Amino acid sequence: MDGDLSALRGSQPTLAPTPTRNSSLPFRRGGFASLCEALDYAAGGDTGLNFFDARGGLLGSLPYRDLRTQAQTFARRLIGAGIARGERLLIVADTWPGFCVAFFGAQYAGVLPVPVSVPVGLGAKASYIEQLGRQIAAAGAVGVVAPDELASYAVTAAQGTTARLAGSMATFEALPDGAVELQPLSAAEQCYVQFSSGSTRAPMGIDIRQDRLMANIDGSIARQELKEGDSGVSWLPLYHDMGLIGFILAPMCAQRSVDLLAPRDFARRPTQWLSLISRRRATITYSPSFGYDLVARRAATQMPTGLDLSCLKLAGIGADLIQAPVLQRFADTFAAAGFDARAFLPSYGMAELCVGLSFSRRFGGYKIDKLGKRDFVVCGRPMAGHHVEIRDETGAVVSERQVGRLFVQGPSVMPGYFGEPEATARVLKNGWLDTGDLGYWSDGEIVVTGRAKDLIIVNGRNIWPQDIEWAIEALPRLRQGDACAFSVESGAGEEVVVLVQSYVGDAEELEALTGSIRQTVKETAGVDCRIELISRKFGLPLTSSGKLSRTHAKAKFIAGDYTMPAAAE
Repeated sequence: MDGDLSALRGSQPTLAPTPTRNSSLPFRRGGFASLCEALDYAAGGDTGLNFFDARGGLLGSLPYRDLRTQAQTFARRLIGAGIARGERLLIVADTWPGFCVAFFGAQYAGVLPVPVSVPVGLGAKASYIEQLGRQIAAAGAVGVVAPDELASYAVTAAQGTTARLAGSMATFEALPDGAVELQPLSAAEQCYVQFSSGSTRAPMGIDIRQDRLMANIDGSIARQELKEGDSGVSWLPLYHDMGLIGFILAPMCAQRSVDLLAPRDFARRPTQWLSLISRRRATITYSPSFGYDLVARRAATQMPTGLDLSCLKLAGIGADLIQAPVLQRFADTFAAAGFDARAFLPSYGMAELCVGLSFSRRFGGYKIDKLGKRDFVVCGRPMAGHHVEIRDETGAVVSERQVGRLFVQGPSVMPGYFGEPEATARVLKNGWLDTGDLGYWSDGEIVVTGRAKDLIIVNGRNIWPQDIEWAIEALPRLRQGDACAFSVESGAGEEVVVLVQSYVGDAEELEALTGSIRQTVKETAGVDCRIELISRKFGLPLTSSGKLSRTHAKAKFIAGDYTMPAAAE
């Protein structure tokens, strides 16, 4: 899937990346009623999107003016093919120009795009086709568009479903481009359907509306103090809210250029992310904790030559519980390359809010807040117009520095899950969204402490699974993402279970590792635990956005999937 430029067929791709600044188009920091209105404006300038490969080579550029032209052509073909206003188009959201053309083409046609993930790992074809089929059914999609390499997957998945048109961009480009009138989605209408990151097995689509998306984009642009000279670099997946909104939709609404690297290329060559920032003099990037951790560890043995990160003014961090030691390790590793730790910008959000809710101050660095014996990273103040309440188990609002469940009300809150009224009713009550996250207030800023459903309770005592996992992952020869902690009911009450992805070793080595893990858990959480060593090839379950899914891990454990010797790697 490297460098699929089929969306650029019919015109020579631009060989130079788009500039950071527009030569004549006045800078607007959002304020648009819809995505089509924003793209119509951005098309008057020179900026746009650039696609790079794992070695940092430019695959192609897509200026916003070209994106608008190609998207409108795509829209006319959809309309001419009889796809009606409000119907859904599934788009495999690989990092390729075709995704952007199809996504915005759907907007101009009045069709709802549904971005979906790409397959992960070898031997994933059958499970991925099955997953696509479930997503087609959940969205009631009438079409599926995919990169050339996944076109056959899309065609197979579409068989026997509501999808009557499926294939590569060439399939859609073969449709006639007739003289039909565009019917762009307006401010009062839907915008797209976003599958939540934990909904691979039982797809749950979030109903993203134009007005709520634009409110979120405007609020985030304001809180990040986006400037005319800003540009971004991202490796984040475009089927995830932080990648799609943060590095495609929001930059377009501010006419900013963005350089994109596919997630698989980042995984192969993590330091290429930083090399692009350095070479392109980007000012903005974003990543979950594991991205900063991975690149810092890789740089310990493969530091890019000539790296200069002094240009970076906003290194966003979010999407999972933020690990302060990871940020400090990254800052220490790249200080000699000009990185300023004040660029770190912690934030908090979720797809049910479009993406972001709270942000720290630009170039203010990260702050640590101590609650009891635990250190947490502060996630900033909520965006203007958004209200947050932290409630206890009875629903009562708690006071400052008391942990409770986060509820949110405001212009970014979703109206509900697409076609799922019962699921919507469980999380939305009287306009308040139950985020399912725990946190507390610290001087008007939000501090997130974890997911409510992941909290381990033993003998009435709250134990945070991340404390156990992070302590285990600090053991020799283990790494971030190797541990998963949860609790299960047993005859004697709650039992703590720890799954650990193990290195290959003889029985004596693995017995020593098990002993070290047991002692670490006892010292960290004061509890005994059951330990299951598993092969890294077998792996721990992740959400589509790469986060550990403790819920799926627990289900697999209960089903007996992990009660086996570690397989040889």
